[in-house]
Amino acid sequence: MKKLFLIIGAPGSGKTTDAEIIAKNNSERIIHYSTGDLLRAESTSGSERGKLIESFTSKGNLVPLEIVVETIVSAISNAPKEVILIDGYPRSIEQMEAFNSVLQKHTDIKLVSVIEVEVSESVAKERVLGRARGADDNVEVFNNRMKVFLEPLFEIRKFYADKSLLHKINGERGIDEIVADMQNFIRSKI
Repeated sequence: MKKLFLIIGAPGSGKTTDAEIIAKNNSERIIHYSTGDLLRAESTSGSERGKLIESFTSKGNLVPLEIVVETIVSAISNAPKEVILIDGYPRSIEQMEAFNSVLQKHTDIKLVSVIEVEVSESVAKERVLGRARGADDNVEVFNNRMKVFLEPLFEIRKFYADKSLLHKINGERGIDEIVADMQNFIRSKI
């Protein structure tokens, strides 16, 4: 039985870094994936699904929802570890609903919790613009990413809270404190 933790949070919340550190600290039991990495890996694998993904991404088109969900579920099922952390997913109500319906058919995967790393919009903005790693780290792009994150958030929170799966973590502390808090919570559930 694979145990799955989804980690959501605003751009700049630190969710990817937190998940990477926890997976590294617990490498015998925990593996971390990001959705983008999974799609890229599948695309370069030469598999039929990979060729399909490539046919969309090579033209700059979005990969259809069903293919994204299948890719994630396949990665979880084939993961070399028992506990899987996936950050930045779901990003929309459609993704959440599609993922939920597919998970219901997979008795070998248990969604243990959805962890939200909570930060205010001002802290998120300060972090993203402070790191300014690339062309997408500017005010206009940040504002759009924040809007995309916030629009479905109420419904995503409610959906997982109603299933007693939502766990919120204060992401406005030092990274060591946040990682320790998240890691202790994950360990308590596995």
